[in-house]
Amino acid sequence: MDTTASCSLPDAWPEPVVPVQSLSEAGVSAVPPEYIKPPQDRPVLPAPILDVPTVDIAAFLDLDGAAAAAADEQLKNLAEAYSKHGFFQVVNHGVQASTVERMRGAWRRFFALEMEEKEACSNSPAAPEGYGSRAGVEKGALLDWGDYYFLNILPSEIKRRIKWPKSPHDLREITEDYGRDLMNLCEVLLKAISLSLGLGENQLHAAFGSDDCIAACMRVNYYPKCPQPELTLGISSHSDAGGIAVLLADDRVKGTQVRKGDTWYTVQPIPNAFLVNVGDQIQIISNDKYKSVEHRAVASSDDARFTVAFFCNPSGNLPIGPAAQLVSSLSPALYTPIIFDEYRRYSRRRGLQGKSQLEAMKNSKVH
Repeated sequence: MDTTASCSLPDAWPEPVVPVQSLSEAGVSAVPPEYIKPPQDRPVLPAPILDVPTVDIAAFLDLDGAAAAAADEQLKNLAEAYSKHGFFQVVNHGVQASTVERMRGAWRRFFALEMEEKEACSNSPAAPEGYGSRAGVEKGALLDWGDYYFLNILPSEIKRRIKWPKSPHDLREITEDYGRDLMNLCEVLLKAISLSLGLGENQLHAAFGSDDCIAACMRVNYYPKCPQPELTLGISSHSDAGGIAVLLADDRVKGTQVRKGDTWYTVQPIPNAFLVNVGDQIQIISNDKYKSVEHRAVASSDDARFTVAFFCNPSGNLPIGPAAQLVSSLSPALYTPIIFDEYRRYSRRRGLQGKSQLEAMKNSKVH
């Protein structure tokens, strides 16, 4: 994969950005042409429902005595879920329901603000933090039926530069509380994934940069009502470029879909659970033992939909490649190590295109 062209991103989007929420609230009766997907990419609605495997993360919080046996059982569940599906729903995760509801409420209030207030926080390709409505910088690219707010959470030097909205007044405090709890959950997940791969308990944590350098970001998604959901997507098919993604699904409207073979399935969320999937960097480190899952979001004509995606990622300046213990003469390395920031910029430049960016990297030389 030649990343030479991805070393920098432009300062401005190639066309004026129109918030999707403004189209929906204006009462458009048809999806504008720039949002209409090719026939092969359009969703079949309704899609079959997929019951997602569950993992009880509480088993990893206390490994003494009888709890160790429970942890072994959950490690098997986790390994099976990731090797067969690429994702699972985590229960007993330790994040208080009140923290989740405050997070939902604060960001729903943000998206209910006047458009001028939201657009004051607009992002750009070179500065992705803030309010936005598109991914990728190709001129004339088809767009998705959704708006979002993107935030970098960690490391600490990035955290100090977060672009916070001025309103709601308590949004920052609520989001920081939620972010701390999700990061604690991801620390437990990193250990569990590492053990399930047969690696040392802290190996993935170290590969990601350890305490001072490990990265985290968050994307709050708002998918407005759509007049023709069968023609478009809330977010196009993609795998996550980073390490672990933890999704807080909408508590009222289903819309997350995952691909298994040639079929797209709608995920049935479990109350008080998070949907967890591995990203491309875990697939690389595991040398394809675990696969990042291809997923997307569909739009709805009945109601708006709201989700929060939290990403635990490697430090941007670290090379990521297959773990030495998972490489042998029978299982050669499938990837050449690449600096994570280079991979992420490459993905942002191309936009959301399934798993094509990861496939392009497999067994290729990085320039």
